[in-house]
Amino acid sequence: MTARSLLFVPGDSEKKIAKSAALDADIIIFDLEDSVTPEHKSAARQRVREVLASATQRRVPELWVRINPLQTPEAMADLVVILHGQPDGIVLPKVRSADDVVQLARHLDEFEQRHGLQSGDMRILPIATETPGSVFTLGSYGHCGERLYGLTWGAEDLSAAVGATANQEADGSWTQPYQLVRSLCLFGASAAGVPAIDTLYADFRNPAGLRAACMQARRDGFEGKLAIHPDQVAIINASFTPSAEELAHARRVVDLFARNPGVAALALDGRMLDIPHLRQAQKILARSGTSVG
Repeated sequence: MTARSLLFVPGDSEKKIAKSAALDADIIIFDLEDSVTPEHKSAARQRVREVLASATQRRVPELWVRINPLQTPEAMADLVVILHGQPDGIVLPKVRSADDVVQLARHLDEFEQRHGLQSGDMRILPIATETPGSVFTLGSYGHCGERLYGLTWGAEDLSAAVGATANQEADGSWTQPYQLVRSLCLFGASAAGVPAIDTLYADFRNPAGLRAACMQARRDGFEGKLAIHPDQVAIINASFTPSAEELAHARRVVDLFARNPGVAALALDGRMLDIPHLRQAQKILARSGTSVG
């Protein structure tokens, strides 16, 4: 089942890290990048390593780490420390292209081989739109290998890089350049065969706005959403969880085609269904962890 909610927790905040253990987020991302000032990064690495090392079994929620950009010295310093805690995954910011994911995967391969660990356990989620050049490579992630968990996108660093004065309209919707980037991330993820994870909703005091953004993202094909505040987790989880009615309908569609093998178009409740409807139903069931067999 794809993670619905992925919550950032500052890696230098002992209080927030402690609280995260009781949250219902599917993935906790201990952040060593934007939420940690340079003078606190070393201490944050050690704190995150200790938290990871104290969880000796597979974890729910999964515990991930956002390291610093791969092209900076801070990234290797992060990896040297936190990999000994064996995080479930690495969030890679300011990706320049799919080659950055391949490079990080090599580092993970070497670490696992050196320490006799199960190969491929640590996954990678790139934030694939934070640099202008990265936008032109969003269709190239199919060769990254099995460590690639999904693709997500971000607008703040990108808008700063191009000198935009704003990236959202007055009603909170994305301006046209960032609608384009969001769409390319969605299609790039699908082309690579991995989930698309929607970017964060910054106004954490606006639950109605978050709910609307989640429902729009799910409608468009995103499978989860980043979060920056614990209060956002429940809304995100509910929004990306298929309802009982959706699951029942999807099961009926799958069963209908199973009973009629070789038939490409069938009627259900007065509506004609074809293979794309079957695939959509199968995805709904798969995302919920329901067997599609």
